[in-house]
Amino acid sequence: MVVGVVKETKPGEKRVALLPTGVAAYVNHGHQVLAEHGAGDGSGVPDAAYREAGATVVRDAKRVWSEADLVLKVKEPVESEWSLMREGQIVFTYLHLASSEKLTRALMQRKVTAVGYETVQLNDGSLPLLAPMSEVAGRIAIQKAAYCLESKSKGRGILLGGMTGVKPAHVAVVGGGVVGSNAARLAVGAGARVTVLDIDPARLLYLHDIMGSQVSTLLSSPAAVAEEVAQADAVIGAVLVPGARSPVVITREMVKNMPDGAVIVDTAIDQGGCCETSRPTTHEDPVYHVHGVVHYCVTNMPAAVPRTASYGLAGVTLRYGLAIADQGIEAAAAVDPPLKRGVNIYGGHVVHPAVAETFKLHCYEW
Repeated sequence: MVVGVVKETKPGEKRVALLPTGVAAYVNHGHQVLAEHGAGDGSGVPDAAYREAGATVVRDAKRVWSEADLVLKVKEPVESEWSLMREGQIVFTYLHLASSEKLTRALMQRKVTAVGYETVQLNDGSLPLLAPMSEVAGRIAIQKAAYCLESKSKGRGILLGGMTGVKPAHVAVVGGGVVGSNAARLAVGAGARVTVLDIDPARLLYLHDIMGSQVSTLLSSPAAVAEEVAQADAVIGAVLVPGARSPVVITREMVKNMPDGAVIVDTAIDQGGCCETSRPTTHEDPVYHVHGVVHYCVTNMPAAVPRTASYGLAGVTLRYGLAIADQGIEAAAAVDPPLKRGVNIYGGHVVHPAVAETFKLHCYEW
């Protein structure tokens, strides 16, 4: 199989989906690898390293798209790439289709096989290809919250950890999954007062066991979220339903009741956002204000640390990519249920139930 890796074109995206160690693995399995010139530059990986590993480095992304049977990316194809995709081609990347019907229909029209990192799901419900970037996003969320609380961002002008004689900031983390737990850990480390809300009592018990009295845990309900958000200096939105649009759990009315200069970091924005006042932003223009509240809603937050993120991502996606290249998507998915759950579009049809439900489309069996 011809495997291609392209340079990311989404604004602010500097991660890369395949590293030289991965190139060597594909080559050792008998596959050809095409790497677009400069694909790894943003992550500190030069073209020479790809060549040394056995890749053919090409100048034009169009050549990668035209020749590759399997295209590896980090983020969803942007509109300028849609016309480059061809029928039967496999695109393996973060898709987040529930946030974009336009992209969903474009993939259907091009009749590609679109496999989403974020919907590869193990039998226990965990998401092995989303977890590394969720870990990064949770930690970055606290860094960005701290920055947004500064006066230059029109924040409240307070320090997360406070100081001697001055109380620390209150951070409310809505969602106790991988993003939320990592955000809580970093916030605790910064000295903030932290509350984590989640709908799963077992998850709250786990977080209490690992962090003890350092965090308060609260069973999530609309009333509980409203009360915590109204008291918070910073709110981390970390709600996830695999493959589906994020539920809106922070309403506009709740935002209105927040202190002036408080901060919302909506890490669920890739899937539509969990706050009613959230809208996608970029690394170049990350912040806006609604009802006096600072909103940080960048759709590719881990791209802020591309070297760390690329190494974390490429390491976990490699075995699935090799399975696809070695066996073909049909055979690989037949023996690997988690990989099959990762397929969102196949042969022009939606095959992931959550995506189909989001846009009221028929979900095909394959």
